[in-house]
Amino acid sequence: MITININPTFSLGPLTFHWYGLMYFVGISIGLLVAWPYARFKGIMGDQLLRVAGIAIPAGMVGARLYYVFQQPLGPYIAEPWRILAVWEGGMAFYGAIFAVVITVIVLAWRMRVSIWKFLDVAVIFAAVGQFFGRIGNIINGDVIGYPTTLPWGFTYANPNSFAPRHDIAYQPAAVYEAIINIILFSLLWWLRRRAKPGILFFVYIFGYSLSQIIVFTWRDNEILLLGLKQAQLTAIAVIIVTAIAFFWYLRQQRRQRAQS
Repeated sequence: MITININPTFSLGPLTFHWYGLMYFVGISIGLLVAWPYARFKGIMGDQLLRVAGIAIPAGMVGARLYYVFQQPLGPYIAEPWRILAVWEGGMAFYGAIFAVVITVIVLAWRMRVSIWKFLDVAVIFAAVGQFFGRIGNIINGDVIGYPTTLPWGFTYANPNSFAPRHDIAYQPAAVYEAIINIILFSLLWWLRRRAKPGILFFVYIFGYSLSQIIVFTWRDNEILLLGLKQAQLTAIAVIIVTAIAFFWYLRQQRRQRAQS
C-alpha cells in the first residue's frame, strides 16, 4: 500500500494556503503557457486569447462549483448559502467547467468574429494541461478516491485532515487514474494539433474525457443513481450523445464548404 500523509493545507508565516487551490493556480498558469503558442499558430492574437481566458476561466470555476453543489443535498447550502462558494471544503465537478467554458468561448469568439472551432481547440489544450495539476490537488486532498482496496497501489490517507472517509484503510487511487488519462488525452491532442482540422481536437477531447468518466467511475466511490450508473457516468453518456450529434453536423458543414469551394 502507498501511504499519503500530507496536510491539505500549509502555512507560510501567518498565511494558510490550500494545496488544491495552489494546484489550480499552477494548472491555469502552465495551461496558458502551453496553449499560448498553439493559439498564435492558429491565428488567434494574444489580446484575443487573454480576453477570452479572463472570462472563460472564472466562468469555468463557477460552473464547476455550481454543478457540484447541485448534485449534493441542497439543505445545508440553503441554510448556509456562503458554503456554495466554499471550495476549500472540496467539491468541483469538471463537467460544470466544461459546460460553462464551452458556452463562454462560443459567445466570445462569435462576438470577436474569430473561428469558434479554433478557439475551442485551444481551450481543450488548456483544459488537458490544467486538469492534470488539479488532479494532483485531488491526490493530496484525498477527495477523489475509489472503493476500499487491497491492491498494492491502493492509497491510505494517514493525515487526519485529509478528505478520505477513513485514515486506516486503502482506497483505489481514482485521482491517479484521472491524471494518467489526462496525460494520454493531452499527448493525443498534442500529436493532432498541427494535423487535424479546426474543431477535431475539441471533439476528441470531449469524447475521450467522457469515455474516461464512464470507465473510471466504475471504481469511484459514488452513489449509484440509475441502471447501476453514477451521476458522472449518466452525464458522460448524455454528453457523448450530444457531442456525436454535433460532430455529424460538423462533418456535414465541412462537406458543404468543400462543395462550395
